[in-house]
Amino acid sequence: MAFKTKKQSTPENDSMGAEFIRRFKANPFIFIGTIVVLIIVIIAFVLVPAIVPAAGGPAVDLSFGSYAKIPITYVPGNYFAQARESIARYQQASINDSNYFSVNYQIWRGAFEEAVIHAAVLEEMKNAGYSAPADVVDREVAQLPQFQENGRFSLTRYRQLDNTTRISLWRQVQESIAVDRYNTDIMELRVSSKEAPFIKAMASPERTFDMAAFPLSDYPDEELTAYAVANPQLFQVTHLSRITINTNEREARQILSTVQEGTQTFEDAAKTHSQDTYADRGGDLGIKLAYELATEVPDAQEREALIGLAQGAYSAIVKVPSGWAFFRAEEAPHPADIGTVLQKIRSYIMEFARGQVEDFFITQAEDLIRAVNEQGFDEALVEKGLSKKSFGPLPLNYGRVAIFTSLSSFSVPELNDAVSNENFWQTAFSTPLNTPSKPLVIGTHIVVLYPHEEGPADETNAEYIETAYASYWLSYIMDQNIRSYFMNSEKLKDQFTEAFFKYIYPLD
Repeated sequence: MAFKTKKQSTPENDSMGAEFIRRFKANPFIFIGTIVVLIIVIIAFVLVPAIVPAAGGPAVDLSFGSYAKIPITYVPGNYFAQARESIARYQQASINDSNYFSVNYQIWRGAFEEAVIHAAVLEEMKNAGYSAPADVVDREVAQLPQFQENGRFSLTRYRQLDNTTRISLWRQVQESIAVDRYNTDIMELRVSSKEAPFIKAMASPERTFDMAAFPLSDYPDEELTAYAVANPQLFQVTHLSRITINTNEREARQILSTVQEGTQTFEDAAKTHSQDTYADRGGDLGIKLAYELATEVPDAQEREALIGLAQGAYSAIVKVPSGWAFFRAEEAPHPADIGTVLQKIRSYIMEFARGQVEDFFITQAEDLIRAVNEQGFDEALVEKGLSKKSFGPLPLNYGRVAIFTSLSSFSVPELNDAVSNENFWQTAFSTPLNTPSKPLVIGTHIVVLYPHEEGPADETNAEYIETAYASYWLSYIMDQNIRSYFMNSEKLKDQFTEAFFKYIYPLD
């Protein structure tokens, strides 16, 4: 299988897609021929692995797992090693001091996956009863470049290899022929004659949209203040210290007793016995709003008792996520100065009461829709002080299928979370033209779409889709499906991470 890394859609990738289409339009027949040649080159130089063993190298045999009980090992010159060298050459220019570890991990992981797939393909061919004929293997060995002299096979050069190396090389060639046969069979799968026209038809209709967006981050301060006034218990100011014991509740009670009896100070006990991040500070948690204690004390009743402690008072033993703890109130709780904690109030609402924020902007979006129906989209935006975003023409490309125009190619950040949002696509293509859509919650925005134009896909683009579909299906869908099938097989015993940190980056 091909040695390659997965790429996510980016503006650069989208611009490459536009260039692809431009070249296709300029001379489609020559361009299609170029793609065919490229596929042949990929099959010849990537899908079929290098089969010449690496010379020299340390005598190591590193095991990273198994497939169908066949060990997946790294041995100099074997398929795993060749894959690692190939990927390393490809990644060489991208390695620097800051990413050395992560890139090296990716190189080894990629090589491991290629070795798994290689072993799995050989297992499939074995189970199918296929074995490369000996005379075919002999003929392929005889054509290897290291055995050529003046354009002909040199028996002298061949005999210069020791028997072990000759046997190993012969087996590698035999495996290579089996893998090549498997890949050829896969590549020769035929797409139904009706499938490509069906895919072409999916590129139409295309719609062009205007849009208005309401960022949830614009939730007004006065609404935050009103929420805080209505829920004062959440935003009381507390100042507590804590001692945490991870071993058992009994030890926590013993330490609490020594502090209450005055045998040792709370601060000394925290520094000596506490087992949390506040120990070096004498247990001081600092100033916190009441709601922030939820991560410290999950039980609501226990948390309420803590907040109500008088200054200098100690709590009972409290169960906390990391063990058992007791607290001391450094100050009596008091109401927050709302003006100074607005950002914390905003953070709380966005995490725990986000629906209230969404409802606020949905109401504003509904007001906009009424105005659009009365006076038009542009006029309503001016009246409401909103800006217009436009995008399209765009087909119904749910999930960002690569051969169709993608939503991300229009650089509308408000719609970054809409690519796989079924409600967005259904609304976008069911709302009548020149009519505002219902309000949609998309990520951190409430949006109103206004589809104003619809038509068939550009014929040249549609022809490109139909022509390229078979190649796309074979090179991407089949590759991904086969890769997923083997890498998720119950036959695979994946011990890569453990082996990587044992052999390549020892942790000790």
